[in-house]
Amino acid sequence: MAERFHPPPIVAIFGPTTSGKSAIAAALAERLGGEVVSADSAALYAELEILSAAPQGEAHLVGVVSLEENVSVGAYQRLAHRVIDDLLRCEKSPVVSGGTGLYLRAAIGEITLPPPATPGSRARLEALYDELGADAAHALLQTRDPAAAARVHPNDRRRVVRALELAELGSSLAPVTDSLWSNRMRHPTLLVGLELSDAELETRVRARLEAMVAQGVVAEAHAAWSRELSSTARRVIGLEAFATMAPAEAQEVTAAATMRLARYQRKWLRRLPVTARLDAERPTGEIVDEIAALAGARERLPGR
Repeated sequence: MAERFHPPPIVAIFGPTTSGKSAIAAALAERLGGEVVSADSAALYAELEILSAAPQGEAHLVGVVSLEENVSVGAYQRLAHRVIDDLLRCEKSPVVSGGTGLYLRAAIGEITLPPPATPGSRARLEALYDELGADAAHALLQTRDPAAAARVHPNDRRRVVRALELAELGSSLAPVTDSLWSNRMRHPTLLVGLELSDAELETRVRARLEAMVAQGVVAEAHAAWSRELSSTARRVIGLEAFATMAPAEAQEVTAAATMRLARYQRKWLRRLPVTARLDAERPTGEIVDEIAALAGARERLPGR
């Protein structure tokens, strides 16, 4: 009698946009008798199914937040942990998949989140950064939090400002960063990364945008933009462009923004404690077979 296949409790899939994560996750969940848990900040929003390229099949944490609501990593982490723990209690294997690195890390691990900023502090520190300039602002951070300064480039305005903000609150960007790259998981987890060449990535991004236009993304964006949007909903890539520009111009602007996102996702992929990096230019079935084989071997599954 063949030995029964026992999948690990959690499989997590991360990679740049258009790398096929959703299709692979859906096929893998079917193979393992599990369910997909989305780790995508845009897919959380209802009424942005086209623009967010939301998974077409059944998936948890898709379309569950209204456009008027702000979404925080902490709120997502609580939702994801609840869903994952419920699936495990039902002896179903969660397949966590998404392109928002912070969300995926929050879903499979325990991120100790820093305190929120006080009202007005972000704008004040951004103005200070602009007034002092990159080098002087970074030097100021060096005096207030040397450990954080060692991890942040002076030209990274957003992170320098956030590090100064945390220093004022008696916290630090440094321990937050440490928890992000730790291999410590809430449950044994197989984490795999997907990789695409630059040329293939750009080809897929442009093809996806063409398909979005054909599917009606312009009307979707106009309908959303006419509402009282939260600050996090407003930042969904392509929303403002497709709502306010001619379609051809919106496609170019969104393509550029999506390629910037992909570069950021690749930085995350280099830092995450993945078991394997897989070539995503192969057929979906072949990739699913490889992940299932890794799952069956229980290779390098970090956990408690």
